[in-house]
Amino acid sequence: MTHSCTKMMKVGDMIDNFSMETYIPTDFSFGRISFEELKNQGKWTVLVFYPADFTFVCSTELADFAELYDEFKAAGAELIAVSTDTQFTHLAWKREEKSLEKALYIMASDRTGKVSRMFGVYDHETGLALRGTFIINPAGTIVASEVNYYNVGRSAAETLRKLKASIYVADHPEQACPANWQEGNKTLTPSAKLVGKVYDALSDR
Repeated sequence: MTHSCTKMMKVGDMIDNFSMETYIPTDFSFGRISFEELKNQGKWTVLVFYPADFTFVCSTELADFAELYDEFKAAGAELIAVSTDTQFTHLAWKREEKSLEKALYIMASDRTGKVSRMFGVYDHETGLALRGTFIINPAGTIVASEVNYYNVGRSAAETLRKLKASIYVADHPEQACPANWQEGNKTLTPSAKLVGKVYDALSDR
């Protein structure tokens, strides 16, 4: 079987513009979002692809992201949940599923799968998107990605941690964030002097 040849984006790539129909929970309206618009606003973008509305793991994931949405916004990022459902189904799911009561971020409809294909998360056998998470800087470059299969949910806290780390190193390009880095933790400044001395650099001594 052959499929359309859509260039798949990867970490380090500057993405092409795209747009999607949306359901906007904050004012119960429909709209359209374009990546060019987000770039013009100077925002970081976090795309959270998920398989389908009215499913099980998806409900828990979107509720988890809802709990931390204010922190994503405070960091200067726009969080957008994306599936191949219509914006009308997004509205109905948001209205019926109690666990989504706090979900106030944009819910986008990738009905044709074009954007899911662009990010390499489209499953041609099912017509659904895998659990892909992409952090994109204001210049339009993907700086972090994660893709899970259908039956493994993600951690919104870990996505937020990676977003904050990505923002930090964007502002401090000479530094690097070690494993499990959190705001306020020590960072590393790569150099010849640091080789073999990482433990010492991160210790409190």
